[in-house]
Amino acid sequence: MKRILVIEDNHDIRENLSEILELANYKVEQAENGKQGVEIALQQKPDLVVCDIMMPILDGYGVLLMLQKNPATANIPFIFLTAKSERSEVRKGMEMGADDYIIKPFDGTDVINAIDGRLRKAASLREEIAPGINGMDRLITLNGGKDHLDLLKENRSQNQYKKKQIIYTEGNLPSKLFYLQKGKVKTYKRNHDGKELIIGLYNQGDFFGYLPLLEGRNYRESAEALEDTVLAVIPRAEFEQLMGSNPQVMKKFISVLAKNLIEREEHLLATAYNSLRKKVADTLVTLYEKYNPQQQQTFEIDLTRENLAAIAGVAKESMIRMLGEFKDERLISITDSIIHIEQIDKLRHMHN
Repeated sequence: MKRILVIEDNHDIRENLSEILELANYKVEQAENGKQGVEIALQQKPDLVVCDIMMPILDGYGVLLMLQKNPATANIPFIFLTAKSERSEVRKGMEMGADDYIIKPFDGTDVINAIDGRLRKAASLREEIAPGINGMDRLITLNGGKDHLDLLKENRSQNQYKKKQIIYTEGNLPSKLFYLQKGKVKTYKRNHDGKELIIGLYNQGDFFGYLPLLEGRNYRESAEALEDTVLAVIPRAEFEQLMGSNPQVMKKFISVLAKNLIEREEHLLATAYNSLRKKVADTLVTLYEKYNPQQQQTFEIDLTRENLAAIAGVAKESMIRMLGEFKDERLISITDSIIHIEQIDKLRHMHN
C-alpha cells in the first residue's frame, strides 16, 4: 500500500483530502504545518507528498526545499495544494522542482488522477532502461508523460550515405544528433600508423553522436556507413532542450551512457588480454547479437575482413587465419566472403 503524506494547516481540508485518499486505498499520514511535515517525511519516507503552499511556521516552498536537500527524500514526488488566488505562485514551485499542483477547492477524481499519475511516473523512472532505441523511446515517453520520440523524428531532413561514406570525422564540432533509420554504422579511431579500432556499432533504430553533444566537446571518433544508410538529423538545440527539460530523465540518460561506457571498457579489456581465438569468437557473437535480435538461425555477416579485424583489435591476416580455423571446425561457413554462423552456441561458449 502506497503511503501519502498530506501537509495542510486547514483541518477540514486535510481531513477531507485524507478521507478521499484512504478510500482510494492509500495509507495517509497527516501534518498540520510544514515543520511537522518535514519531520514526518524524514521518518516515514512516504511515496508521495501533497503540501499546501501558504502555511505558518514553514510554508510549502520551505518544505520542498528541505526535502530536496536531504538525499533520503530528494526524489519523493511532490504535489502542491494551492487556492485559485495563489495560482500565480505555482510557477515558483514548479521551477523549484515540484511535480504537479492541485487547485482548491478540488475534485476527488482529479486528486486521485494526479497522484496516480505521479506515482506511475516515479515507478517508471526507477525502471532499468536499456540502451539504444528502446531505452531512448522509454526515456522520451517519461518526459512529460507522452511519446515525444515520433515528434523528434517527424519531418526531419534525411541524409543518405553510401557504403564506406564518412558521416563525421574525429575533431569536428558536433551540431546534430543522428537517428539511424536504415543501414549500419560504425564509429572508430585510428592511431598514427593508420591502424583502425572500431569502438561502436549501430543498427536501425539507434541514436548515435549524443555523447559529444552532452559533453560539449568535439568528436573523439569518426563515423562511417557500413552499408547504404539513411539517417534522420535532429538539431543540437532540440536535443539539448529535451535533455534539459526534466532532470530525472537526464539522470536516467546518464545511467544509459554509463552502461555503454562499461560495455566499451569490457570490450577494450578483451581486446587487450584475450587470446586471438577468443577475440574472433567475441566479435562474431557480438555481431550476431547486435544485428540479429530475433536470434534467427540463418544469420550472415557481410563485413570486410578489415572491419572484422578492427572490431576484434587484431591484424587482418590473423582474422583471416582464425576464420579459416572456425570454418574447418564447422562453426561458420563462408560464401563469397559472407560469413554464415553455423554453431552460435559453441562460439558463445568461447565468448563466455
